[in-house]
Amino acid sequence: MLRSYLSDEIKVPIIVNRDYFLPKFVDDKTLLIVSSYSGNTEETISAYKDGVKKKSNILCITSNGEIEKMALKKKHPVIKIPSGYPPRAALGYSFFPLLVLFSKLGLIKSKKREINETINLVEEKSKIYSNPEHEENIAYKIALRVVGSLPFIYACGKFDAVAMRWVCQIEENAKMLAHFNVFPEMNHNEIVGWSGEVGGSFKEITSKISVIILRDDGEYERVKYRIEITDELMRPYASEVLNIFSEGKSLLARMFSQIYLGDWVSFYLAILNNVDPTPVKPIEYLKSELAKL
Repeated sequence: MLRSYLSDEIKVPIIVNRDYFLPKFVDDKTLLIVSSYSGNTEETISAYKDGVKKKSNILCITSNGEIEKMALKKKHPVIKIPSGYPPRAALGYSFFPLLVLFSKLGLIKSKKREINETINLVEEKSKIYSNPEHEENIAYKIALRVVGSLPFIYACGKFDAVAMRWVCQIEENAKMLAHFNVFPEMNHNEIVGWSGEVGGSFKEITSKISVIILRDDGEYERVKYRIEITDELMRPYASEVLNIFSEGKSLLARMFSQIYLGDWVSFYLAILNNVDPTPVKPIEYLKSELAKL
C-alpha cells in the first residue's frame, strides 16, 4: 500500500520483501522496516536476522511476539501497535504510523490533511455499510451480485495493492478463491483468456466468474480506454462485470474508500456463504505443521 501510494512522490525506492531472505542490494545504507502484526511471522523473523547480518538500519512495527523481543534486545526502534486483532483487521495500525514516520524523516510531505479526510470518509461509510438495509449500501449490493461466483478483481496503477487487498479479504473472510490483475499488464496476456475461443466446460467456468473493476477518476487516459475496451470483451462471458469508482478528493482517501468497501463486501460474502469470517483454519493448520519441523 505504502509503495503504491507514494510512488509519485518519494524519491527513494520502496521494495516489498515477502521472502525469508533479503535481496543482495540490501546493505548498511538500507532502511529496513520489519513489519509483522503478530511479531511471529517466520519469514519476517528470518529476513530480520538477515538484515542484522547486513547491518541495515532497522525499524520494527509489531504488536508483540519474537520481533519485539529481538528489537528490544538489539535496541532497534519499535512502533508498538495494539494487539488482539486479526492481522487483516489491523491495516490502519500498520499503514498510518509508517506514513507519519516517512513524513517526519523528510521523505514525503505531511499527510495530515489527507489522513483526516480518509478518517472522515471511513467513519461516514461505516454508518452505511454496517446497515444491510441502507439504500446506499453498495457493499451489500455487490456481495449479492457476486456470491456463488469466482471474483476477478482488476485495477490500475496505484490501486494494484487495493485489488490485492480485495482478493485477500475475500479469501480469508468469505473462504472463497479470488483472483486479481492490473491494467495495463493484463492486456498483454490475461485478456486473451477472455477471447471466448474455447467452448465446452471452459466456457461454463468463465460464466461463473464475476468481474469487479476498481476505477478511479485519476486514471491515465490511455488506461481508461484500455479498461473500457476490455470491459466490452469480457461482458459476453462473465456472469457480472461491475465498475466500482473510488470516492474522496485525495488519493489516500480514494484508495481507502476502495479498501474499506472491499472489506465490507468480503464480510457480507461470508454471511451469504454462511461462514464465520474470523477463523482462518488452513493458515493455523499450516503453522502447526511447520512448527513440527
